[in-house]
Amino acid sequence: MTEVTPHHGLFKDTNLHVDDAGGAGRPVVLIHGWPLSGKSFEEQIPALQEAGYRPITYDRRGFGLSSKPPAGYNYDVLAEDLQKVLVELDLTDVTLVGFSMGGGEVARYLGLYGPARIRSVVFASAVTPYLMRTDDNPDGPLTPEQADGMAEDLVRDETAFYDSFTRDFFSVDGVLRVSEVQRKEAGAMCGQANKNAALACMAAFGGTDFRGDLADVTVPALVIHGDGDATVPFEGSGQRTHASLANSEVHVIRDAPHGCNVSHADEWNSVVIGFLAK
Repeated sequence: MTEVTPHHGLFKDTNLHVDDAGGAGRPVVLIHGWPLSGKSFEEQIPALQEAGYRPITYDRRGFGLSSKPPAGYNYDVLAEDLQKVLVELDLTDVTLVGFSMGGGEVARYLGLYGPARIRSVVFASAVTPYLMRTDDNPDGPLTPEQADGMAEDLVRDETAFYDSFTRDFFSVDGVLRVSEVQRKEAGAMCGQANKNAALACMAAFGGTDFRGDLADVTVPALVIHGDGDATVPFEGSGQRTHASLANSEVHVIRDAPHGCNVSHADEWNSVVIGFLAK
């Protein structure tokens, strides 16, 4: 475990909590979803290590064990945080794995910094290319009314919101696809999130257009998604992301919810590790 300080400006005490599993293999940096932490990849770390890779996770600013500064929750800053992690750990030939909100960081990172350090990318249940339904994005799966309702529910009752959110996160057609223990572990991660950070990041992942960033993704890409994802539906996200990337492949996990890296961990790990080996 280590701490990385990504900024030297207004918030000099902003630190990112990083878990580096170590090893001599190629680095795989896993970027977690909202409003969780790097611990959400506990099903992936041993499998990646066994396959000979060096898995690294970090908690996004405002979440998990990282600092909770009052600002800096747009994707330009979040991509800068990712760049600082790669630079501080001196990582090259990296595969970036962006889960849900983390897929936006992968896209924006390549849009801003290019592929110099990057070997390949994985968009896992990702929010790309653009969630919000607008006049020029009619296929966006998130309506402004839904986005406003989510924010209002989080402000009104944080505990109740996260309880409902984690059920939807791991459910298909109302049926929970993980154990109650696993759902509560996710709820505990939600409880570490700073409320203001959670609201700002909700606005960021819902309202950021990554279509231009995807045009800059030239490295090999894997899109992996559950076909029962009610949080970030495949048709409005993963399917469109795959269609946007000429150098991409797609794997859809049948009967899987948003949190398919937990509910279908064996299949998820096998597909990702197979992609890494190419």
